[in-house]
Amino acid sequence: MSFHKSAKIAAAALSLTFAMASSASADEPVKVKVFIGAMFEIGQNTGDRAGEFQPWYERYFSQSKPIIVKGALNPVYCNDDGICGSVLGMGKVASSASVQAIILNSQLDMSEAYVIVSGVAGIPPERGTIADVSWGTWLVDYDLGHRWAPEEGEPGAPTFMPRKGYEKVRLFQLNPDLVGWAMKLTGKMSLKDSEAAQSYRMRYPQEAARRAPAVKTGTHMTGDTFFHGPGMSAQAQYIAKLYRADDYLITEMEAAGIAQVVQRTLGDQRLLSLRGAVNFDQGNPNETTLQHLDPAPGQTAGGFAETVDNIAVVGSRLVDHIVSHWPEWKKGVPALPQQ
Repeated sequence: MSFHKSAKIAAAALSLTFAMASSASADEPVKVKVFIGAMFEIGQNTGDRAGEFQPWYERYFSQSKPIIVKGALNPVYCNDDGICGSVLGMGKVASSASVQAIILNSQLDMSEAYVIVSGVAGIPPERGTIADVSWGTWLVDYDLGHRWAPEEGEPGAPTFMPRKGYEKVRLFQLNPDLVGWAMKLTGKMSLKDSEAAQSYRMRYPQEAARRAPAVKTGTHMTGDTFFHGPGMSAQAQYIAKLYRADDYLITEMEAAGIAQVVQRTLGDQRLLSLRGAVNFDQGNPNETTLQHLDPAPGQTAGGFAETVDNIAVVGSRLVDHIVSHWPEWKKGVPALPQQ
C-alpha cells in the first residue's frame, strides 16, 4: 500500500472519529447549574415592554437557541455557562407541569441545578412597598384548607381551617443557608425606583409602604385565588403564623406548587423563590377593595418596569456567584462565612 493511500485512510478514520465524537457531544444533555423560571412574558423575549422573563433573557440568553421540551409551556434557553431559563406559565398547575417536564427531559441534566422561581407579586403595606425584592424563607399553600363565609361562623373568628392530610405539601421551608447566601450577596443592594411608585406610596399611611424599595426575606404565600383586601391579607398572615412560618410578605401563585415538584424530583435544598412587589394586596384607606382591585385609568401603582429589572439585578448577583464559584457550589450549598 502506498504512503499516500495510507495517509488518506488515516485521515478518513480521523475524520470519522471526530464526527462520531461531535455527534456524541451533541447528544449529551446540557449540564444545568442554575435554572430560572419566570411565569409570564408580556410580548417577545426582548425588544418590547418587559415582563418577568425579558430582563433575564437579555442578560443570559440573547444568543441561545430554544430547546423545545414536550409538556413545557415554552422553550428552554441555555447559555454556555450552564444557566438556563424558561417561561413556565401562571398558576400552580401550569407552572408545575412545565417544571416537571423540564426536569424529566433528557436534553437537560438538572441533577445539580439550583432552581430560582422568579416573578412579580403583591405585598401587604404593613411589611413592604412597591419595587421591593424578596427572597422567600417559607412557601405556604394558601388554598389547601376549609373556608366558609364570615356570617356562618363566630363573629370576628378566622374563616379558615387547615385540611388534614396535606401537611407535607402545604408548607416548605427553603434552605436557610441558601437564603442566607442570597441575602449576604444582595441584602444591601440599591434598587431602582420610579416617580410614579414614589407618589403612589404616599396614599398609604403605613411606614413600611412609604419606604424606598429594599431586598427582604419572608413567607411567600401561594394561591391560585388572587386574594385582595385587608381581610384576606389578615387571613394570609393568620395561616402563615398557624403553620409557624415567618411573617407573610408576598402573595404569588406558583412557588409552593413548583416546590412540590422540585422536592420530589431533585430535592428542595437548591430551591429559591425570588419575587418583586408590583402591587399592594389591599387598597388605601380612601378606596374600597374593589376599587383597588379594578383601578381607574391612571390609578395604578407604577414601578412595574423598575421592579422586573430589580428582580433580575438582585437574582443575577447570586446566579453569577454560583456559576463563577461552581467547584464550591456543585456538591451543595457551601457553609456561610462567619460574620
